[in-house]
Amino acid sequence: MSFDDLLTELQGQKTAQEDPNHVPLRVLFNDAFMKNHTRWGTFDEFLEKGNFQVNVLEDVNNIPDEFLDRHVARETDFSDWDTMLEVANKEHAAKA
Repeated sequence: MSFDDLLTELQGQKTAQEDPNHVPLRVLFNDAFMKNHTRWGTFDEFLEKGNFQVNVLEDVNNIPDEFLDRHVARETDFSDWDTMLEVANKEHAAKA
């Protein structure tokens, strides 16, 4: 399964219908964001570098916070996952 297929599955229509303010991961962590704030060109590369096996949304939710935070701190401009997500949301809102 390609990463784009995975993101499409993760984002699913149900989520979009339940929360109209939901911003898909591919939009938040687009290539420009990843190149500006990380050592990687894509979110897929970032996940692969962390050895995270992500096939469905539950896989993302099941990554222990300390592992994800440590990977974010090593590979990005951010100290933890929550900060990375917050900045991505702010940058997205600024463009809208």
